[in-house]
Amino acid sequence: MGSTLNVGVVGVGVISNQYFASLPSLPNLRLAAVSDVDVARAASVADAQGTKALTVDALLSDPGIDVVLNLTIPAAHADIARRAIDGGKHVYGEKPLALATPDAAGVLSRAAAAGVRVGSAPDTVLGTGIQTTRAVLDSGRIGAPVGASVHWTAPGHELWHPAPAFYYQPGGGPLFDMGPYYLTSLVTFFGPVRRVSGAVSRSARERTIATGPNAGAVIPVDVDTHVTALLEHASGVISTVTVSFEVWATKAPLFEIYGTEGTIQVPDPNAFSDTVSVATASHREWVELPASAGYADAGRGFGLADMARAIETDRPHRASGELAFHVLEIMESVIAAGREHRVVELSSTVERPEPVASGSRPETW
Repeated sequence: MGSTLNVGVVGVGVISNQYFASLPSLPNLRLAAVSDVDVARAASVADAQGTKALTVDALLSDPGIDVVLNLTIPAAHADIARRAIDGGKHVYGEKPLALATPDAAGVLSRAAAAGVRVGSAPDTVLGTGIQTTRAVLDSGRIGAPVGASVHWTAPGHELWHPAPAFYYQPGGGPLFDMGPYYLTSLVTFFGPVRRVSGAVSRSARERTIATGPNAGAVIPVDVDTHVTALLEHASGVISTVTVSFEVWATKAPLFEIYGTEGTIQVPDPNAFSDTVSVATASHREWVELPASAGYADAGRGFGLADMARAIETDRPHRASGELAFHVLEIMESVIAAGREHRVVELSSTVERPEPVASGSRPETW
């Protein structure tokens, strides 16, 4: 392993804990500073993590920071990314890349002009679950892929998150919050999407925070809370996707791939290492498969480590801004298709990321 990137974290909310848990296991990353609009929270986190707390402005301009890990709310993603790039820093952010494709395109063009990298969650697709699925699919075990089905549903994040209001604002909702895990996986499996159609809705159900200091507060809902989409991949595969904050219980399969010779039961793409199962024309009982690809023992931040290694070796990184842009355009197009009752052709495309071989480490691949 060669160089180490100094990481500055902007935004130390709930998701940051998962990154902090992984960073010590990634030797090509060093936590150098944290910041947050809540200065007291940043100071507390800095003390717990053994690093320094800076203001957001100070962190974005600090010459000792090589890459900004952008864990702010979705509405701030593009602004923080632009400011980090203007400071000469690489950026790796939580999903979505931005609230809208024009903002995301601006981030990517700015980064290209500055000669810095942009990466984006989800990096869960680099774990053994999704990568083993890809390996099984590419091996031809289920024949030629025909279609895939996604059904992620929940009653709503207000039941568990202490500050869930942003989930019901632009950049949130079930599609923008949970959709990237599934859509990034689908593009990883089948390649880019060329057109979409769909339907969207929201109920009049009142959303009330159930936990934490704001328990009992009512949340305004400004996003669609039930979305069904039909995706046509350039490869010819058809994917159906339903995501919802309106479902109290279901027995629908979470994620499956259908091929001419069998079916793959895909593990939860919001996790890194759940088990893959397969049933084939010659053996229609489900069989669990051992992990055969992907980063083992992975956690959030492995995509950033993968990007750091790609910078060092001058290769494309897997959790790229271009992939995140394509996923963002898919989501934006699904909403437009649903609201306007039409089929939407996508303008972007992207290559399938390089697969992760079994036994790989992100700092040495």
